[in-house]
Amino acid sequence: MECTVSWTGATGARSGMGFLAETGSGHVLVMDGAPDAARPENGGQNLAPRPMETVLAGTGACTAYDVVLILKRGRHDVRACSVKLTSERAATDPKVFTKIHMHFTVSGSAPAEAVERAIALSHEKYCSASAMLAKTAEMTTSFELVA
Repeated sequence: MECTVSWTGATGARSGMGFLAETGSGHVLVMDGAPDAARPENGGQNLAPRPMETVLAGTGACTAYDVVLILKRGRHDVRACSVKLTSERAATDPKVFTKIHMHFTVSGSAPAEAVERAIALSHEKYCSASAMLAKTAEMTTSFELVA
């Protein structure tokens, strides 16, 4: 796997903290920093997600992918799956994630036990993103079923 990340402020008319990631699979992801009123030259323009937001989003996608796949392989009816991630970060640099809670909402008729098992399997065995973040963050999960 590879990715090239380029600073967009180096060639743009306005300096900032925007970045363009080009993935090995041929996709593009734009990221930007938060505006910094005290030091505008160090801040972004709020034009795209922050890099750490993309880490959190990628982790959510990784685990939701697992949950859907596990439930489908178990021949359970899954019509929708979403996961809301809430997090806390360390107060000092490096501001790693210290707590992450994932709340899954699964639509369909999958039994609660199957959803609970799929979430556990994702976190214990399959989701490499949450496994990495679990090195610094306390990971918790919850879920709800919607018919």
